Amino acid sequence: MDSIWERIDNMVDGFLRLLPNLAIGLVVLAVFIFAGKLLKRGIRKSAEKAGRTNLGIVGGRLASWLAMLGGLLVATSIVAPSISPGDLLATLGIGGVAIGFAFKDILQNFLAGILILLRQPFEIGDQIEVDGFEGTVKDIETRATLLKTYDGKRIVIPNGQIFTNAVVVKTAHDARRSQYDIGIGYGDDIDEACDLIMETLQNTDGVLSDPAPQVLVMDLAGSSVNLRARWWTDPQKADVMRTKDAVIRGVKSALDKAAIDMPYPTQVVLFHDQTEESDGDRTKQREGWPAGEQPPKPARISKALEKSSRNGKGSPDQDGSPQRDNHRAGVA
Repeated sequence: MDSIWERIDNMVDGFLRLLPNLAIGLVVLAVFIFAGKLLKRGIRKSAEKAGRTNLGIVGGRLASWLAMLGGLLVATSIVAPSISPGDLLATLGIGGVAIGFAFKDILQNFLAGILILLRQPFEIGDQIEVDGFEGTVKDIETRATLLKTYDGKRIVIPNGQIFTNAVVVKTAHDARRSQYDIGIGYGDDIDEACDLIMETLQNTDGVLSDPAPQVLVMDLAGSSVNLRARWWTDPQKADVMRTKDAVIRGVKSALDKAAIDMPYPTQVVLFHDQTEESDGDRTKQREGWPAGEQPPKPARISKALEKSSRNGKGSPDQDGSPQRDNHRAGVA
């Protein structure tokens, strides 16, 4: 029983001897915390003046944390003089490696966020496309970037994913180009159509005059001469879509008034008929016709069509051979 009281007495004496150092350590820690807050505030104000508010927020937090860590190390060395700051740093280094392996993805996103804020490839309010996602940047955090899609959804993209993938910043410049292809008939005047389209572009609200719009002949397609209208607008998605709608409506109306054709894609298919005697040697294999020593007897196309309309599509001939409607004749 005496030994227990002796131990308690020694502990109380040791605590009383540590009280001055403990008080000094707490004061030092408080000073470091206060200095960290001042440093955080100063970094934020400097960043705001430079127009980089998000970077100031993150930099201020880091400075505050580092100041607190430094104060903790100094206070610990004051309270326990036998523990040197070097030993503490070594312990923190080993612990940091373990934490790094355990929280690899989190640290990767954190460092990627710092680099994004430093390099600033895009800003809050920009419209970007990354890894199949597109929208307006609402916030850039240390872990992730928040996007608001055009249909009102929120997308949280880890910064590591943004940093390692290609990012399309659609509002990086003051103007953005759009284009649309218009097909006109081969019998129509190309110059007249180009002039009408150009006039429509120049008179459409939202189309910028500098850079100037263009109308180019792009292709002699199967059923039309394709013209490409190109114009510039403000880079915001809403402006791009609104102006494109006005351009297409205006071009359609102008070409209709000038009686310029905008043809549908058309196809003419000519079927190779093999029902005439003059078609060649029927004992040999030919496209759509069976081979053999006794091939089907030749028949006139007119009779075959008449029989088909009378008996119904696909009904057999009187000689037993099936009608091959796809080899009679036709246009599609």
